Amino acid sequence: MNGIIPGRDMEAPAAKAASRSRENEVDMYTFNSRVRYSETDEGGCLSVSGIINYMQDCSTFQSEDCGVGVGYLEASHKAWLLSSWQIMIDRYPRLGERLAVGTWHCASKGIYGYRNFVLRDEEGTDVVRAESLWFLYDTDKNVPIRVQPGDTAPYGEPEPRLVLSPCPRKIPVPGDCEAGEPIVVARHHIDTNHHVNNAQYVEMAREAIPEGLVIKELRADYKKAAVLGDVLTPRVSMARGKDCREWTVVLEGSTGETCAVVWLMTKGQEED
Repeated sequence: MNGIIPGRDMEAPAAKAASRSRENEVDMYTFNSRVRYSETDEGGCLSVSGIINYMQDCSTFQSEDCGVGVGYLEASHKAWLLSSWQIMIDRYPRLGERLAVGTWHCASKGIYGYRNFVLRDEEGTDVVRAESLWFLYDTDKNVPIRVQPGDTAPYGEPEPRLVLSPCPRKIPVPGDCEAGEPIVVARHHIDTNHHVNNAQYVEMAREAIPEGLVIKELRADYKKAAVLGDVLTPRVSMARGKDCREWTVVLEGSTGETCAVVWLMTKGQEED
C-alpha cells in the first residue's frame, strides 16, 4: 500500500483506469509477470524475497497508476508503513512461469489499512496468498494518523478479505531464543523510506535458520525501523509441530529494542 495518500492541503486525484480483473468476486489490481532467473533461488523457483517483492511492487504500481505514488506521498508528508503480514505459500512458481500478481484494499479502521495479495498461475490457481496490515504515518510530525475516507478513495470500494489460517494478532516471542551473528544494515537493505525494506527483514530471518528448509508460511511484525549502520542481532527459537518446524526470529537492535519479529513455518526432508 505504498503511496496512496492525499496530501496535506491537497486533493487526491481520481483513480486512473488500471489493470483490474473480477475473478472469484474480487475486483483487484493486477500486473502480469514471468519468473526471471534473477528472482529464483538455488532450486530454480521464485525466492521468498522475490515473492515479497512482487507484492510490494504490485501495491506500488497500483498507487502510481492511481496518481498517488511515491513522489506524491513525499510531497504529502505522509507514508503507509507496514505493521504486519501473513503470507501462505502453497506452491513456489518455477523459472519462466507466467504469473498474475494481484492486490486489493480490504478495509480501514483508525490508523490502519488492510490489503490482500495473491500470486496466480496460468491455470487460475492462487499459489501465494497474503494479508497485510499498514498504518498511516505523518512524516513531518513522526506520528501515526487516522485514515480518512479520501486516503483510500483512489482504490475504490473495499473488497472481501482472504480466509487464511488462524493466527494471533501479534507473534508470541519465546523465552529461549539463541543469538545469531550480528548483521550491519548496509545500503542495499534500504528503500525510499530511508530504512530497512520489509523484504530485507524476512531475508535476514531466513538466513538465521538452517538451509534446506522450505518455507510454507511466514508472518512478520514490524516494530521499529532500522536505518543505515544499525546493527541487528537475530535471536532464534524453534518449536516442532506436526509435520513441520516453527521458527521465531527476533531482529534486535544494539540497545535491545525489537525491530522486527518473523515467524516461519518450514518443512524439510525429515518432515516430508
